[in-house]
Amino acid sequence: MLFMGTYTPKLDEKGRLFLPAKFRDRLAEGLVVTQGQENCLVVWPSDVFAEEAERAASRPMTNKAARRYARVLFAGGDEGTPDKQGRIGIPAHLRDYAGLDRDVVVIGVRDRLEIWNPDRWREFQEDAMGDFIDLDEDDD
Repeated sequence: MLFMGTYTPKLDEKGRLFLPAKFRDRLAEGLVVTQGQENCLVVWPSDVFAEEAERAASRPMTNKAARRYARVLFAGGDEGTPDKQGRIGIPAHLRDYAGLDRDVVVIGVRDRLEIWNPDRWREFQEDAMGDFIDLDEDDD
């Protein structure tokens, strides 16, 4: 299953997020929420996270960038499963990192979901669309 689309659920007062219904079955066996780049959160299905963990482990720990990536990936991570209503808890440290309050944007990105602060998502989209419009396959 490919994750795609843009959704605007809300966090409840306990920091729980209703996952978009179309993604719940894929995430029912387990997931990992961790820090992403550009101050978003990443929701990985457990099996995909395991693959990412293997990629991180395959890089030599003598490589500074590999150590840094592994630390961020694992230190901020939180494992879980959606509850019967399709909600997942987002720990306070991850909400703080991503600047999440009540309103959020959830986007599908192929093999994962990303959770964004709506203002940061708009800023990112504006910036990225300029690059997207200017894409030219002849540029190297």
